[in-house]
Amino acid sequence: MTINCKGNLVSLDMPLVMGIINVNTDSFYADSRHSSIDEVLFTAEKMILDGAAILDIGGQSTRPGNIAHTEEEELMAVVPVVESISKRFPDAIISIDTYRSKVAEYACQSGAAIINDISGGSFDNDMYAAAARNKAVYILMHLNGDIHTMHQHASYNNILGDITDYFIHKTAQCRQAGIHDIILDIGIGFSKTIAENYFLLKHLDHFSMFDMPLLIGLSRKSFIYKSLNTNPGNALNGTTALNFLSLTKGANILRVHDVKEAVELVKMSEYYSGKVN
Repeated sequence: MTINCKGNLVSLDMPLVMGIINVNTDSFYADSRHSSIDEVLFTAEKMILDGAAILDIGGQSTRPGNIAHTEEEELMAVVPVVESISKRFPDAIISIDTYRSKVAEYACQSGAAIINDISGGSFDNDMYAAAARNKAVYILMHLNGDIHTMHQHASYNNILGDITDYFIHKTAQCRQAGIHDIILDIGIGFSKTIAENYFLLKHLDHFSMFDMPLLIGLSRKSFIYKSLNTNPGNALNGTTALNFLSLTKGANILRVHDVKEAVELVKMSEYYSGKVN
């Protein structure tokens, strides 16, 4: 299994780690926030040295209760960062975390190869066209609701079946638009109860039916720290435990705040599975 990142075929035979770099002051995990390009470049270099295969740049926090930035504010936050990382680290694979097609478009023109869209194209009708036009890898996440209701608990007839139907419908739309490389994200923490998040992780291998890469993004999220009666800053152990379980269920990409720990986890999981002697 491979993904084509601007002509670079990236193998997913071994799970990859995606490092989260937030260019804002309001993401739920304070240590992931960056307010200057110098800070971003320092973090990017550290993540690359620690083994990150992908850097995910986001200028818009999607935490519950957050007030969305304007499109112009998001553009001003992320485009210079993508340009700077691309120039400093030309071999880095950059992902842009946005649900706005214009932001995705400018980021791709500045060096991004992947579009990470939490809305699955639901918040911007031009997103699929932008992804296809830029030959970007597209991360298709499951979400129920709109920008105002996406963190509310949704009602599912059968959560596995409902998400399967969602992916069938959305991947067909992506293909029709001309998107060739699709990564699936079941949307842990979005429009799901704590119990539903754990249930989906337990049955993650169900989505291998699509024969597409599976991304898991659960790093330090509320369903972890609430389960542990703690806070995001103390949720690394819980994150690592659930990321390991995700790997045993077929996850191909781990989206994390803590790259070094996740890379070590992937190595341990490869030994555990017998793929490395």
